[in-house]
Amino acid sequence: MSLKPISEIGEFGLIEKISSLCKKTIPEKSSIVEGIGDDCAVVELDTSRLQVSTTDLLVEGVHFDLLTTPLHHLGSKSLSVNVSDICAMNAKPSYALVSIALPPSASVDMVEQLYQGMTHAAGLYGTALVGGDTSASSTGLVISVTVVGETSKERITMRSGAKPGDMICVTGALGGAAAGLNVLMREKQIMMEHLQSGEEYDRNMMNDLKEYSGAIQNQLLPSARTDIIDYFERNSIVPGAMIDLSDGLASDLHHLCRRSQAGARIEEGRIPVLSEARHIADEFQQDALDYAISGGEDYQLLFTISGEQFSAIAEHPDISVIGSITPEEDGIVLSDIYGMNITLKEPGGFDHFRK
Repeated sequence: MSLKPISEIGEFGLIEKISSLCKKTIPEKSSIVEGIGDDCAVVELDTSRLQVSTTDLLVEGVHFDLLTTPLHHLGSKSLSVNVSDICAMNAKPSYALVSIALPPSASVDMVEQLYQGMTHAAGLYGTALVGGDTSASSTGLVISVTVVGETSKERITMRSGAKPGDMICVTGALGGAAAGLNVLMREKQIMMEHLQSGEEYDRNMMNDLKEYSGAIQNQLLPSARTDIIDYFERNSIVPGAMIDLSDGLASDLHHLCRRSQAGARIEEGRIPVLSEARHIADEFQQDALDYAISGGEDYQLLFTISGEQFSAIAEHPDISVIGSITPEEDGIVLSDIYGMNITLKEPGGFDHFRK
């Protein structure tokens, strides 16, 4: 019997198969509002409150490289990427559970640095670290974080609420994480060439990358946009649909539109690209727009609002309107600076299992 490799269906095909199996376990009468398919699972707590929960893995050699990633940065990022999922539901984080698998070579100091980063981030987000698990690992460091949050039934925002005519908005500037990763990978290559040739490599050279510091920080030390969720609450804003930008603008816009059964049109000239990413793209002879659209790991929020709510976000300096939701049959298109409409294909982001 020939067994189909996961690489033939990719990460999202695998998720769909797992989802179809998991749905069979949910009773018809259940407090579970949403299972697999959104940024978080959603469970009804009572007549007014909803619990949202998410979990994420960071695996050495896949998501991070200890040659280029300080451990306290890694600890902070491991919590931030999960809190970002909570934010994508228009919710606030409450507590987290952290499990780690460590290779035999790991030191106590290594674990302390990792958790110092986590506790720092937890303090920023008002999130308690309440437990987890530890294990040995034969392949490298593995971090698993689960974050649980809460919101009200009136404020919950899923990927499925976008409607034709809604404006598409994004927070912050995009492309920085992808640009920073390129710089770090180049530095790693230089490091490896020194080691292979027998030359001494000064690890402090990593501290001399000041001109790239903003982009590198976006890659190593992203921040979840809890400030935006606070702003929504203060100004009585409830987005129609929302997702965090982890896979890249193209992929995540497809995810949102698929769940909303809608199309989208975004304008190239309106996409906010980090200025430092433009400089790095020029240096690498690449396109900064590709960083913004396909790079991923920016952990900004992509959301839709109705025209009636525009005045509530118009004055915010860190929110950009980049397009509008269209009927599903119109597809998902990018209007370039010359006015040409280009089909925005999927996947545009990272897929763990594609060849």
